[in-house]
Amino acid sequence: MNSLALLVQEAFTRDPHGGDLYVFRDKSGKLIKILWHDGLGMSLYAKRLERDRFLWPSSADGVVTITPAQLGYLLEGIDWRMPQHT
Repeated sequence: MNSLALLVQEAFTRDPHGGDLYVFRDKSGKLIKILWHDGLGMSLYAKRLERDRFLWPSSADGVVTITPAQLGYLLEGIDWRMPQHT
């Protein structure tokens, strides 16, 4: 948790204690970790997919802003870029 907070602070020049969610994916694409500070303490959420991989956005600087709805799709393994409404 501390190493992810340090990465947010040093590599992305963002405040890990600011209340934003920071989502990280491992190299295989099967595990994500979400770092969040709620004002009282730091939380770390992890989710591993048994099948498939998390769809991940690409960016030049490694930072992408997504909406809460897109994060929900991402956590469910749904293609958050083009969700199908039914």
